[in-house]
Amino acid sequence: MDTRERIVDTADRLFYEQGYAHTSFASIAMAVGISRGNFYHHFKTKDDILAEVIKVRLARTRDMVAGWAADETNPLDRIRRFVEIVLVNRTDIENYGCPVGTLTAELAKLDHPAREHAVAVFGVFRDWLREQFEALGQPDADGLALHVLTFSQGVAALSNAFHDRAHVDREVARMSRWLAQFTPQ
Repeated sequence: MDTRERIVDTADRLFYEQGYAHTSFASIAMAVGISRGNFYHHFKTKDDILAEVIKVRLARTRDMVAGWAADETNPLDRIRRFVEIVLVNRTDIENYGCPVGTLTAELAKLDHPAREHAVAVFGVFRDWLREQFEALGQPDADGLALHVLTFSQGVAALSNAFHDRAHVDREVARMSRWLAQFTPQ
């Protein structure tokens, strides 16, 4: 991994764990182990780093859903993979919330122009979930996609607030039971 990639990966982690506003150039440079001068060689502003972090998050999200599509032939099983994100990433979500939700909320509070780009990650999930519900023949595929996305954000927010693993497990099981109604006959 080259220095620029290390900066982006480190910034992504720090933006998630500390928040965008509370992460400085100096803290990113220190975490990467480079001088500020070397840092400025790669990025001139924190907004430049943010743009690259969002670009990488978008690419990783697209790769993730493509992987789910390749791994699962049944659209319902693909949707379940999305639902289980809150279990797979349980510890990080308990500690820091949803990486997409926390960044978009923070950027909204800052009235930051990059907010729309950050929301595009949600758009990838929404579009992908809609495609799965369309494949299941559901007429309100977009509404169902938003319902599942809302579930995920709600569970992530409460997991972060309460650190109640049993609640998260119950909600994932409840969502799985709700999804069963869409099993192709």
